[in-house]
Amino acid sequence: MRIAILKFLSAGSGLSFRTGKYFGEALLVGLFTGFVVVAFRYLIDFGTSLCVGNEALFAGNGRYLFLALPAVGALLGHLLIKRFSRLEHARGTDSAIKAYHQNDGYVTSVTIPVKSVASVFTVASGGSGGYEGPVTLIGAACGSAVARTLNLTVRARRILMAAGLAGGIGALFQAPLAGAIFGFEIFYSSSDIEYETILPSFVSSAVAYTIFAYFFGWAPLFSMPECQFDNGLRLLPYFLLALIVTFGARFYIAFFRATESKFADLAVPGWLKVMIGGLLTGVIGVFICPRVLGTGYGVIADALNYSPAAPGALGVKGTVAMYLTIFFFNAIATSFTVGSGGSAGVFAPALVCGCSLGLASGVGFRAVFPATFSINPVAFALVGMAGFLASAVRIPMTAIVIVAEISGNHSLLLPAMWVCGIAFWLNNGWSLYRSQPHSRES
Repeated sequence: MRIAILKFLSAGSGLSFRTGKYFGEALLVGLFTGFVVVAFRYLIDFGTSLCVGNEALFAGNGRYLFLALPAVGALLGHLLIKRFSRLEHARGTDSAIKAYHQNDGYVTSVTIPVKSVASVFTVASGGSGGYEGPVTLIGAACGSAVARTLNLTVRARRILMAAGLAGGIGALFQAPLAGAIFGFEIFYSSSDIEYETILPSFVSSAVAYTIFAYFFGWAPLFSMPECQFDNGLRLLPYFLLALIVTFGARFYIAFFRATESKFADLAVPGWLKVMIGGLLTGVIGVFICPRVLGTGYGVIADALNYSPAAPGALGVKGTVAMYLTIFFFNAIATSFTVGSGGSAGVFAPALVCGCSLGLASGVGFRAVFPATFSINPVAFALVGMAGFLASAVRIPMTAIVIVAEISGNHSLLLPAMWVCGIAFWLNNGWSLYRSQPHSRES
């Protein structure tokens, strides 16, 4: 009986050990990535507590420190990367995508500590950006390192690099399913996916998230009241939301790429470029819109708990104006920070932009649409995040799932699917990531 079972499991087709190829390796990648992301999160918390998370710095004239802090942080991050890393540029996700397609999945191991510290320097000091770009590259480096240590083939190295990337996102965003989908969806700007990375990405993301949750808990990244979709008439305002986030995403992409090109053409050293970008971000943060400093997660938290009856509420016009201002200047400040060469990501700012546009739209729609639509602005904030990601980053499946996981609200999947599908289709050909080919045949 035992021999028959062994023969069955080792058969060449059907159910066999071949079905689980790279399972063990993906598990190792998840373990490695999980512990690395835990260390990265502690580093983020420490850096944030010293700078953008230190309320004392914003008291009185202390806020003027942020005229210089983003420039200093960007400079330190730039010098660290240039001294110890061979990265062509500081944008993490773009570098990971390029490594997958052009460098046979090879990402040097020194990227793990260097990228971690450089991104904390940049974002914790007030630079407008996110940690998902750095953690994408950090996870990719973990997968690549495991593959090299085990002397695996180039194909296996690419697969494990994608698995590490998935584990990094799944852990840091506390969104294991979204992280897994991101791991096989991010490599093309069309709806094409990397099929061979699907199962390893699921394994790695699940393990990495479990390790991360052991240290930081199982609660979602944000909290929000439960929102329901129970009125088909709302598909009309959600269709309008899809149009709004699509044009918002195009503005973000166009301004980011134009800024990136302008800085690339500047005939000055790289260290001076990142300082200029950091200084411009500081000016916006101090004199125009303080909420562009750092990751902007506070904007998302506030939007997902918006109540027109809360003390200090600004009313319809005031709320719409405030969140449109946050969207506009967040896109600009992120372009200055990252487009100048700063070590930060553009994914988290896309969440902030989508959330801001979504809440502003929801508040406005509630004022002009009949009461029969029963529009909840908070629901529009959440779905706006998904639509903006689908449009700007070209990851519709990840977008639908990640907003549900980071908010703990799974009741808005239908409008998220509707908005993401429309926004992804309308914005075809536009992406924040230059390294994304259109498809596997490109």
